[in-house]
Amino acid sequence: MKHRIVVLGAGYAGAFSAGYLARRLHPDDFEITVVNAESDFVERMRLHQLAAGHDLRHRPLAEVFAGTGIRLRVARVTEVDVERRTVTVADGGSVDRLEYDTLLYALGSTAADHGVPGVTEHAFPVAARPSALRLRARLDELGESGAVLVVGGNLTAIEAATEIAEARPGLRVSLATSGELGGWLGPKARRHLRRAFDRLDIAVHEHTGIERVEAAEAIAADGTAFVSDATVWAAGFAASPIAAASGLRVGPDGRIETDRQMRSLSHPDVYVAGDSVFVVGDNGRPLPMSCASAGFTGRQATAAIIGDLTGRKVEATALSYVGNHISLGRRDGLFQLVDGDACAKPGALRGRPAARVKSAIVATSGWAISHPTFGKLDRKYRAATTAARSTELVAG
Repeated sequence: MKHRIVVLGAGYAGAFSAGYLARRLHPDDFEITVVNAESDFVERMRLHQLAAGHDLRHRPLAEVFAGTGIRLRVARVTEVDVERRTVTVADGGSVDRLEYDTLLYALGSTAADHGVPGVTEHAFPVAARPSALRLRARLDELGESGAVLVVGGNLTAIEAATEIAEARPGLRVSLATSGELGGWLGPKARRHLRRAFDRLDIAVHEHTGIERVEAAEAIAADGTAFVSDATVWAAGFAASPIAAASGLRVGPDGRIETDRQMRSLSHPDVYVAGDSVFVVGDNGRPLPMSCASAGFTGRQATAAIIGDLTGRKVEATALSYVGNHISLGRRDGLFQLVDGDACAKPGALRGRPAARVKSAIVATSGWAISHPTFGKLDRKYRAATTAARSTELVAG
């Protein structure tokens, strides 16, 4: 019987990992199934562009995985039972249970509402394609007039505010953040960010926490009401509650705790990659939820899976955190390098060069996901038991 590997999620971490496993593991010994809620690979790093009105390249997962032997199941994961080694999925009106021998959990993250009333009913997150498209439709309704309030001070909030302001100059765009705009950046990057917001005429409300969202306004902690025809919620990310409900050991933020090689600390037959994993990086700090972390953790998880199942040495992948890359519209950007303590270095790449580098990184990531085998299927690693039997036969 083939060893059943189930990969949950086909974002940057899940899609890359599934493709790499299919490339390396022998199909006579292993069966790989990918479960994803959408039929397409979604470039999450571009969702703010989609929301602002730009079209993204269509990347159907059926085409991405064509010829790899990967089984694609387009369905929503509703439950993971780590004791019975089953995953419950829902597809329309049907419910099914998939059995696994090895699980790679890469379900990513969702927008964190922080318990703020009205976010679910009235706000527009940009953490997933359906919500980004809903925001896009709302902006289309507003046309050339209206007020847009972006809530948050992180990379997603900054990118959403600048992209919308640039793409739809008739709208009045503002941003409310509980801290200082770009407070984690170095002085040069912070000044450039301020100039970009001034150039795009984006009003900034610092040290302003939003405590309630209504249909046409957002209410701050001090009672100030910000008129808003579309409140964009970009106040951080949260792990799916599925992990905690499954019995996997999770941290305070709901992410699955793993060892250095991305094995679950409570269930070592479960590996984790992307935003779902809580692991300490090479700088001694937990890796942040980011595309870069998805790449590092995905490579380490696949190395561990291959090593554990085939008896090969597990190579260590660097778990580094080098900085923040921020788009400021289509022709402007920032790349802030950080030191070993994750503190901003004095210098930063700014302007059009930074925008070009960010665009190249995003394009390269999309291409790599769309070409999981890089034109060839190695498929040379056999299961450890199969390899052992083959060695015995040769010796005899």
